[in-house]
Amino acid sequence: MLKIFKQIAKYWPFVIIIFILLIAQAYGDLALPQYTSDIIDSGIQNKGVTHILPEKIESEEYEYAKLFMNKDEVESFEKAYEKDGDIYKRIENSKSELEKLDKDLVMPIIIDLQMEAMDIDTFKKILWSNEQTQAAFAANNIDEKTFMALSLDDINKALQMNLKSFEKEVEDADGNKTKKECIDMRPILAAMISSGNVTNEMNNETRNTFKKMSDTIGDSTLKSMGISWAIEREKEAGIDIDKKQKDYLLSSCFKMIAMALMIAVIVILVSYFAAIVGGRIGRDLREQVFAKVLSFSGGEMDKFSTASLITRNTNDIQQVQMVSTLFLRMLLYAPILGIGGVIKVYKTSSGMGWTIGLAVIVVLIIVGTLMITTLPKFKILQTRVDDVNLAARENLTGISVIRAFGREKKSEEKFDIANVNLTKTQLFVNRAMSIMMPAMMFTMYGINILIIWVASHKIDDGILQVGTMTAFMTYAIQIIMSFLMISIMSIMLPRAGVAAGRIDEVLKTDSSILNPENAKVVDEVKGVLEFKDVHFHYPHANEDVLDGISFVANPGQTTAIIGSTGCGKSTMVNLIPRLYDVTGGAITIDGIDVKDMNLKKLRDEIGFVPQKAVLFSGTIASNLRFGKRDATIEEITNAAEIAQATEFIDAKEDKYESSIAQGGSNVSGGQKQRLSIARAIAKNPKIYVFDDSFSALDMKTDVALRRELAKKSKDSTVIIVAQRISTIMKADQILVLDDGKIVGKGTHSELLANCEEYMEIAKSQLSEKEIEDSIKEGGNK
Repeated sequence: MLKIFKQIAKYWPFVIIIFILLIAQAYGDLALPQYTSDIIDSGIQNKGVTHILPEKIESEEYEYAKLFMNKDEVESFEKAYEKDGDIYKRIENSKSELEKLDKDLVMPIIIDLQMEAMDIDTFKKILWSNEQTQAAFAANNIDEKTFMALSLDDINKALQMNLKSFEKEVEDADGNKTKKECIDMRPILAAMISSGNVTNEMNNETRNTFKKMSDTIGDSTLKSMGISWAIEREKEAGIDIDKKQKDYLLSSCFKMIAMALMIAVIVILVSYFAAIVGGRIGRDLREQVFAKVLSFSGGEMDKFSTASLITRNTNDIQQVQMVSTLFLRMLLYAPILGIGGVIKVYKTSSGMGWTIGLAVIVVLIIVGTLMITTLPKFKILQTRVDDVNLAARENLTGISVIRAFGREKKSEEKFDIANVNLTKTQLFVNRAMSIMMPAMMFTMYGINILIIWVASHKIDDGILQVGTMTAFMTYAIQIIMSFLMISIMSIMLPRAGVAAGRIDEVLKTDSSILNPENAKVVDEVKGVLEFKDVHFHYPHANEDVLDGISFVANPGQTTAIIGSTGCGKSTMVNLIPRLYDVTGGAITIDGIDVKDMNLKKLRDEIGFVPQKAVLFSGTIASNLRFGKRDATIEEITNAAEIAQATEFIDAKEDKYESSIAQGGSNVSGGQKQRLSIARAIAKNPKIYVFDDSFSALDMKTDVALRRELAKKSKDSTVIIVAQRISTIMKADQILVLDDGKIVGKGTHSELLANCEEYMEIAKSQLSEKEIEDSIKEGGNK
């Protein structure tokens, strides 16, 4: 997985931009629940009033509000207002300053609220607790029981006060509304404080009593109680609360819409930039893998196999690309959202954080179980894909042979085995993964039910507000979703990690064919090719395929190589352009070891025609210019004429611009071979290598081609590998290979006279008269 992160890190500017955008997105996502909570609590329940200090307050209420404030609180309270006639107006303060005042002044404000509407029975109990009250009524033989039965008018006459009661509508736990007689205690308390009957100690004792009561109430509920006091003060000061509520609701809705639009734009931008990063990672990896594969020798190609390399350059890179994109969109966002959600939950002071902790534990258990179960299968899955690609490629490539031998059923069975193994592995992984989403949704809804159950009791006890519960539920879902995103990625990352490892294996594999650091400079290549005691064996093989091969091929001469199937002919010529490197001895060109020559320079001087003709998708002209990009139309036309290809090229409507399908599937075997030969001729190299490249040609075309080729290559070295003696009879030098060794060397007539292996080949292809004539011709020379 570190390999994936290293690829992503290459595009760090985009990553930084995405990270900043994701922070903004998380801010928006986490703000929306708060807007919902504010609409419910502040907009609906609190009439659009957001702070406990009213915008306007009458002078009398202004003074009452300071009754239970200490010196510092009074100073803060007075600084927040300026007098305007009989009204005090709140000075414009920042939101943070108002929130600080809300926190600092909520306690004395709530005490004022309670004292403003105290029920008559509680008032009598508090009044009787005063010793002066007891003394005043004791003179008239009135005890506590009799005092509690007195009317408010009797108490006013006895104490010479002018207190008035009022009815207040209250709601019980069952939602039933009743009217209760209440009294405003504040005038009495103000008089008692002014006369010294209530000391600072008594005032502090009252504050402490309310403080203990408030400890069981959340901050948001305390603030809501303070706001209800502010609502009454603003009504008394002439503010239209209904209009204020409507304005607040409209403002909050517009803010939510604007925030939602911002989030939508950010999501689009994040997806756009993440797609760019993912696409470029895929592009870079494909280029790197392709370039690396092009540098591989035959040994590395044999190590990986073509099917595996195709899978690594397509499916594996696609896995890495997809996970890179999702990493930037999901995995990078999940911790930002989760941490932000935890902070928001903490700020709600709801006391329900344990419910989210429980949900996280359940999620981790589910994810951990799935990872332990599926991780080993992900490693097997990519290998199974390789097997299917290998079986499909093998069957499609050899379809004609399969049909000719009637082996369709056997091929289907072979493919079915690979396909069934892949299907079983995929089904296991998919079944395991299918459990995750239902389990996560069950956890999410289960936690919602738990939150509602716990919150309902807190709301019933007056500890929590409905809006706060709604916000908490949303935050809980967001936190769980962040863990869900991490969970999804944690399951996808191992498979992508395996794919990245397979890609990295290719990229870290050094080719055994290396370009020399201090290549010898060759001004002009003449083309003298020499094998000096060359030995070769394939990687991981115990025996040499070539053993002690030595010969010299000079310019202007044709050197032919013949021998039985599997004797090492193709291997021998593959060593010349360094498709493989010799394991012993040396190959030189003009006396310089090919290992000491620049690879491009070496291969530029060689016109190589492989045993299996290969054409590329494009046109005839593009294929003929494959070895020499700047070849003129005259040069490729001349090459086609020498290769005897002009007949079928001119017959085509577009001639040299006629299209060639992938692999040359729209031309015949002979035409394909002639175009491959023409491609090498158009390059005009110093050394021609034909690896059994005339096998698909008829005798007439073969003879004509070799005749024209001899004229073209009179200054070049020509190496021909052939199975037909008729192709090489005129060669200046023929090498006879048997079991990796040269068992004969000479001209056609010389070999007939002194090489038994060559004679056996000749007898299988030529008549006795042809053999006798060749021997006589050699004797006459």
